[in-house]
Amino acid sequence: MARPFASIPRTAWLLGLTSLLADISSELVYPLIPIFLTATLGAPVAAVGLVEGVAEATASATRPLAGRWSDAAGARKPFVVAGYALAALGKLILFAAPTWGIALAGRAVDRFGKGVRTPPRDAMLADAAPPAMRGRVFGFHRAMDTLGAVVGPLLALAFLAAVGQEHLRWAIGLAAIPGAAAVLVVARVPETGAPPVATAERPATAHRRLPAAYWLFLGATAIFMVGNSSDAFLILRSKDLGLTTTSVVLAYVVYNAVYAILSYPAGALSDHLPRPAVVIGGQLVFAAVYLGFASASAPAAVWLLFPLYGAYIAATEGIVKAYIADLAPPDARTTALGIFQGLTGGLALVASLLAGVLWDAFGPRATFGFGAGAAILAAIATATLLASGRLRTT
Repeated sequence: MARPFASIPRTAWLLGLTSLLADISSELVYPLIPIFLTATLGAPVAAVGLVEGVAEATASATRPLAGRWSDAAGARKPFVVAGYALAALGKLILFAAPTWGIALAGRAVDRFGKGVRTPPRDAMLADAAPPAMRGRVFGFHRAMDTLGAVVGPLLALAFLAAVGQEHLRWAIGLAAIPGAAAVLVVARVPETGAPPVATAERPATAHRRLPAAYWLFLGATAIFMVGNSSDAFLILRSKDLGLTTTSVVLAYVVYNAVYAILSYPAGALSDHLPRPAVVIGGQLVFAAVYLGFASASAPAAVWLLFPLYGAYIAATEGIVKAYIADLAPPDARTTALGIFQGLTGGLALVASLLAGVLWDAFGPRATFGFGAGAAILAAIATATLLASGRLRTT
């Protein structure tokens, strides 16, 4: 019987293992940060929002720059290694932080590292995979990455159950170990590099070599991202419906488990169908999930909606990256990924602010109803472009 992952290139295996270790590190820390800031460092609740807002804004702002730097240098690996190293350093700063201001600096360094590494890492994945199997390679990587998002929160729950909240600082310090291991693994990934382009052309014109289909797909996805608010609102809604904190974390783990299980099959499917068609399906599942959260009245609904949410992201996250890699010329691939990830990350911040305003003004149904509407509009826009032939890859 054929092994399903036998065709996955060594580079993708190494990058997948790197992401697995890095995500264990990040997701072990993430659910502990609000408690660490408020209970251990004495920060006001408002500081939690500031710290995480600065952290995510740093990652979003860095990605387009990292894409251009990588294409300008004609190299990927140095940016990827540096990014994972900065993430590990950020956790050490957080571990040692005596005040919440230093903790903010640690989170910013961590997310700066994420912004630096993500576009060139995704370009390395695209370089390693022929177009006919690019979807399954990206799906495999997302599965490995998301497996870390399953293990990390479970380790956090186990830690809290075993030693209590008074040792949160040591849990954050412990998270630096898989972070450092990720750096050691990624250092073994062979450089793929970008094809040689005249140095004078690289920084200024890489974005001009991107085809019209790229910009059209970017515009359609932007519609979707305006309604794609932070997962924190799903967690808040789950609490609002009556789940305990432990149950909410476990539901989040189930979501990540479904995401991990379905990422590879969804990626493989996108190698046989037009990738935008798979993305449209994912957007429609997202709309159904958000409508479900808008109308739910009992906690049992959460256990159905979170797994469906995992199916949505399996059908979009890696496949969108594979499609961007299909569209972009090799020498502008990192730039294309960086612009896309930077814009969508920035719009995710806007979406979260808007979701909070809608929640406060009109309640959770307005937040989730708006998100569902944006997803449906984006699916219609993408389907129209696909049917017209304007999303063809060359």
